[in-house]
Amino acid sequence: MFPIFLKLEGRPCLVVGAGTIAAPKIDSLLRAGGAVTVVAPRVRPEIEAKGRAGELVLHIREFASSDLDGAFLVVTATDLQPVNHLVAEAARQRNVLCNSVDDPPDCDFFYPSVVQRGDLQVAISTAGKSPALAQRLREEVDAMLPEDTGAWLDQLGETRSRILEALPPGEERKHALHLLARRESCDPNACPVQQTLDRLLQSRGTNTK
Repeated sequence: MFPIFLKLEGRPCLVVGAGTIAAPKIDSLLRAGGAVTVVAPRVRPEIEAKGRAGELVLHIREFASSDLDGAFLVVTATDLQPVNHLVAEAARQRNVLCNSVDDPPDCDFFYPSVVQRGDLQVAISTAGKSPALAQRLREEVDAMLPEDTGAWLDQLGETRSRILEALPPGEERKHALHLLARRESCDPNACPVQQTLDRLLQSRGTNTK
């Protein structure tokens, strides 16, 4: 498996199915900014409401292979394996990436178990061999990461931008970035590493914040 984090902003994403299995898949694609189309003969009320609100495009009918025209990826999440397989076969013919829920042989990609703190994401996959193990490991990682890790990452990103602006490529910049990566997860005003970086950047005439 090739692990990547994929930008879906504005990309056309098809979901076949609109029941209990499909609902979390639809929500995850919407959170990632995908342009989501849902096709299903029966639809949960909350998904129908999203369609009325314009959050997604909804077709209340059976799947047709033409639904894949222009799609970047498809998630087939019905409770009928023959339907999911039909969608996966049609996707393969069009070179459209497909995830067929709970059917690894028909999947081009898998949904990992994810721990998230702001922009920090830790994704765990077992290539469909043991979702239960992935879930257990997710819980263990989740317990290890402080709740404020996302805010800490935002602050690291701001300092990194200042370093890249103030220092030309070279050993000094490389050293500063390595210091930043070793910075403790703490208040920047009480962190010795952050204070060292602030003094360095102040000497270069940048805003220390």
